[in-house]
Amino acid sequence: MELISEYNNLTFKIVEDIPEVGFYLYVYDSLNNCINDYLQDTELLTKEFAFKEFGVPLHSWTEK
Repeated sequence: MELISEYNNLTFKIVEDIPEVGFYLYVYDSLNNCINDYLQDTELLTKEFAFKEFGVPLHSWTEK
C-alpha cells in the first residue's frame, strides 16, 4: 500500500512496512529528492503527523 499527496511544492508518500514496524512518511522536494522520512505506528498517525508538521490536508491522500 502506498498513499501520495502533493502539498506546498513537496510530495509526500506513506508506505506501509511490515505490520510490526508501521508506516513510513517520505517527503520529497521538487527535484524528487527524499529530504525526510519518519516512522509512525499507524496510517492515521502518519497522516496526522504530516498534517501537524507540514500542513498536508488529511483528505488529500490518494492511493497509488
